Amino acid sequence: MEKKQESQELRRTLQARHLSMIAIGGSIGTGLFLASGATVASAGAGGALIAYALIGLMVYFLMTSLGEMAAFMPESGSFQVYGSRFVDPAFGFAQGWNYWYNWAITVAVELAAAAIIMHYWYPAVPGIVWSAGFLLIIFVLNYFSVKGFGEAEFWCSMLKVATIVAFIIIGFLMIFGIMTDPNPQRIAPGLSVMQQGQGPFVGGLAAFVGVAMIVGFSFQGTELIGVAAGESANPGKTIPRAVRQIFWRILMFYMLSILIIGLILPYNDPLLLKNDMKDVGASPFTLVFNRAGFAMAASLMNAVILSAILSAGNSGMYASTRMLYTMARNKMAPKRFAELSSNGVPRNALYATSVIAALCFLTSLFETNAVYLWLLNSSGMTGFIAWLGVAISHYRFRRAYVKQGHDLADLPYQAKWFPLGPLFAFALCLLIMLGQNYEAFIGGHIDWSAVIATYLGIPLFLALWLGYKFKHKTRMVALEEIDFSEALIKARSLRQENENGKLAAATR
Repeated sequence: MEKKQESQELRRTLQARHLSMIAIGGSIGTGLFLASGATVASAGAGGALIAYALIGLMVYFLMTSLGEMAAFMPESGSFQVYGSRFVDPAFGFAQGWNYWYNWAITVAVELAAAAIIMHYWYPAVPGIVWSAGFLLIIFVLNYFSVKGFGEAEFWCSMLKVATIVAFIIIGFLMIFGIMTDPNPQRIAPGLSVMQQGQGPFVGGLAAFVGVAMIVGFSFQGTELIGVAAGESANPGKTIPRAVRQIFWRILMFYMLSILIIGLILPYNDPLLLKNDMKDVGASPFTLVFNRAGFAMAASLMNAVILSAILSAGNSGMYASTRMLYTMARNKMAPKRFAELSSNGVPRNALYATSVIAALCFLTSLFETNAVYLWLLNSSGMTGFIAWLGVAISHYRFRRAYVKQGHDLADLPYQAKWFPLGPLFAFALCLLIMLGQNYEAFIGGHIDWSAVIATYLGIPLFLALWLGYKFKHKTRMVALEEIDFSEALIKARSLRQENENGKLAAATR
């Protein structure tokens, strides 16, 4: 029997390339390859583009906020640790459990989506068979060392990037008439596609707010570099580099992809993901390849989508197990989850996460899409709560750091536009969370089933926060009491090393 010890530490073996691709792996999956069709169908191409741009700006500010804290104080369970140190231990407790549940549910969403993709090839095979098989694969990938996980995510993410680049190139060739649709009865790609019917904006403000949560779900995963910071080889250098690179890559992929989809597929195309989750039309990427005349390429695209979805689920499994491990280390979860295998993997935390991920099996037991949509909404809401916590933690982190008289130059990475950045992110997160399904409250009666499906994450978070606060009598940490001593020593040492290195290079 393998010996496990609580005193062991996570291995710092992840490089900058791993961090960048882990974030890409977590955020390019179901949101882009499947749910992007729903955003165009619901809000139109124009509404979808604006939603992606606005949420993208918010994510930019959140990434810089997280990058500043993670480069200065790299922790595997960053959201829980920062919430506890900079806000309130009870707030950190709620943040930790929320984020663990967020990614555990996201794994279930990705596995359910993978079963939908497999339906394209094998419609007679029950989805539960595919979900169980893919869950086993993800479990095995996370069972061994973190370096192996990092390498697997790196190459899977490279495949995603190459596929999206090919999609963008073929899309523009179609838009400019170099490649043509084999069906002459369909309208030619271009601005006229966007302007059909109610396009480019469909459904008004209600539809725009409604797709904002789906768009947010699409971007969720960029914050994984904060979780991976605890296993980064040189967080003071690798995290700032990853923050600078990752966001613009993801934003470029999303914005160009949505633009191409909107210029080729009208919002009222019956095959876009609206009602039938069991159809190949669940992927607008596949539809575009079909319209380019590549029937085999469409099948190949489905295979790429499948690998991308599994990669995103793999990243989610990694994130949730590390969060549960950190919670246990900080005595906010059962201590058995703090035990590591001989090669530094929190396997007990992995077992618990896998149980929640198995909720994907429920999607195969019901004929409707209600379970899948509930999982999607639940993941999106808890993800926004985690982002809200990042904005609050960074605001108090910087205020405390400056108030105590520390030099900003000692920070390995400084977030721009403070305090505008975290305040803007906080306000937009809160607006989208509260307005996500406001229609359920109007019309003379409250649609309680819709309210519960949409907003359940909020009262659960508040219950965790206030329950822990009441039990342990915690209070908000005063700005003067936040301890930066250990992190400052490391940051100043790194700064001196960098300056010495530059001086040595200049004198050669």
